[in-house]
Amino acid sequence: MLGSVDCMHWQWKNCHVALRGSYRSGHKGTHPTVILEAVADYRLWIWHVYFGVPCSNNDVNVLNNSDLFSEALNGKASAINFIANNRQCKMGYYLADGIYPKWPTFMKTFNRPANEKQSLFAQKQEAARKDVERAFGVLQARFNIIKAPARQWFMENMVDIIK
Repeated sequence: MLGSVDCMHWQWKNCHVALRGSYRSGHKGTHPTVILEAVADYRLWIWHVYFGVPCSNNDVNVLNNSDLFSEALNGKASAINFIANNRQCKMGYYLADGIYPKWPTFMKTFNRPANEKQSLFAQKQEAARKDVERAFGVLQARFNIIKAPARQWFMENMVDIIK
């Protein structure tokens, strides 16, 4: 497992009036927000960050804009070989929630587990997938500037704060 992938919304209090429509959706009410995509592991290490997508997008649209898979597509990704259930696997995978596409690189839980084995798998997978949510929580607890609505006028300043 390479980590858990998910998105977080950061409210943008001083969003320019001309941009408000692009950065507003039903997710956080009527306030504009900016989306942060991250991949984190169980140690709370953040391996990938993509920031700046308007809130009117969902997690899949953010994924399509980010460079999470650019190295793999360009043939520069590290070779990862492992065996799972007596099957040879040649690429790592990310834990994701149900909104992400059915790609081999995303491991999602069972929506309706049919037996005890699937139920146990779903429980363990969902517990491990919370790593990225925990990483977002630690960032917000440690850096109050991320927890509170952003008061910056310019996106470039917000990107600097996130990085």
